[in-house]
Amino acid sequence: MKTVLLAAVLFSSVAYGGRYNVRPSTSPDRVRSPLQVDLPRIGTLAPRGAKEVGKSNWTIGCEVLDRDFANFWEYCDLVEPLGIKTVRLQAGWAKCEPKPGEFNFGWLDKIVDYLKGQGLEVILETSYGNTIYPGAGGWDLSGGIPTTEEGLRHWDEWIDTLSRHFAGRVDYWAMWNEPDNNRKVNTPERVADFNRRTARIIRKNISDARLQGLSLGGNDPEYFEGCLQALAATGDVDLFETYIYHGYELAPEISYPKVAAKRAVLEKYSSKARLRQGENGCPSELIGKFALANTPWSELTQAKWDMRRMLGDLGHGYESSVYTMSDFRHHGVSIHSPNNKGLVRANDNRETIAIKRAYYAVQNVAGLFDASVRLAAAGDAHSATNSDITVAFYDYRKAGADGKSRPLFAFWTCGHTSGKWRDTTVTYDRPSDSFTTRPTVIDWNGPAFEEPVWVDLLTGRVYAFPKEDMLVHSAGVTFVNVPVYDSPCVLTERAALKLQ
Repeated sequence: MKTVLLAAVLFSSVAYGGRYNVRPSTSPDRVRSPLQVDLPRIGTLAPRGAKEVGKSNWTIGCEVLDRDFANFWEYCDLVEPLGIKTVRLQAGWAKCEPKPGEFNFGWLDKIVDYLKGQGLEVILETSYGNTIYPGAGGWDLSGGIPTTEEGLRHWDEWIDTLSRHFAGRVDYWAMWNEPDNNRKVNTPERVADFNRRTARIIRKNISDARLQGLSLGGNDPEYFEGCLQALAATGDVDLFETYIYHGYELAPEISYPKVAAKRAVLEKYSSKARLRQGENGCPSELIGKFALANTPWSELTQAKWDMRRMLGDLGHGYESSVYTMSDFRHHGVSIHSPNNKGLVRANDNRETIAIKRAYYAVQNVAGLFDASVRLAAAGDAHSATNSDITVAFYDYRKAGADGKSRPLFAFWTCGHTSGKWRDTTVTYDRPSDSFTTRPTVIDWNGPAFEEPVWVDLLTGRVYAFPKEDMLVHSAGVTFVNVPVYDSPCVLTERAALKLQ
């Protein structure tokens, strides 16, 4: 007999957690930066919470709660003000079923219901395994998926119980996290079969479930295609609405040729399913384990990296996830190490002690690039600077409350070029601690801006852009002397922004 224990959720709100009483700042100078530009400052982007933003393109990670590496209630009141509408959680079989046949969803119920009460959507990831049953998989990162008949039978029972329990509350479901980390056990065929059986059980209990497949840690097109081939053999490729990839790189821009190769693979098997980035983030200091380890990072380079990943994903047409809300110390099976990719800083007692600059940078991106923003048709604009510098450039349109659509140009330096003519190659550079800008040029085939402004997304500061540097000609407009550095900036109309 299965026993399911429920949580009594009686709160109306949760106070800012912990004895450090950490609250998000709304000061116009909430982010310190060495940046200096010779432009008159006219204001700062107003922070917008998720309730104000409405539909958005982003997901924020509240992971590792299933293994008690972080404490959600220490940072819970910082989630909605971030401006991101969807939250990734890990269900945690081992925590939900500590004894055979006895399920306790109380801890997870409280979190899901709190987030739903804040108007947020939840993506619930089904991993990991449970060692109370032989062959039922590992409970931590890189553990093998269930493989024995007994282990799979108990896994099926877990997924059936989990999905029935959250039916009506959770629409989005993701599969086992990063199975490709353990390829000796988790072959493409085995992963495909495991995803298939998991998704079918969820769909049986939730007919309109939004299923997200594979959750692969890497960007290996061959492994990905092996999974799709196995799913195609039973006609199950389109069982999943999206296929998740992670693929950490020192410079976010390195990812996109690899993701394009995966996209080409997916298009061979489906005309409906899409790719989405399901986990990426950057440390705020040097760490010895996990993605992007053994590289010096700072709060400033973390903020630059996170924004470049978000806007690069959006510019390539992929939904995007930020990893993660809080720092944590991983006390796993084989890894005992801090992972400081959080937007908020936590100590070894899992207490939130500070908000990092990346929090406000991500908040600026989420607030400005909401669902009212669309990518413009290719060729509407291009950017160029000195021949040895590569500039990432994306041309958007932002719909305003007045019904007008206004240009929104996002850009940053991301690498350098070498060689000449057709032999030119691009080397992408990770974000630096430098805040020295250089002038760039933006050509646009539309009308002149009425009130052009330049925005530094890291700080949210907004500056008037001189009209004398907006050259109108028969082909449109050329903006000259536009400051650019290795952190995302925006050139747009003043009327497209909400300032404080």
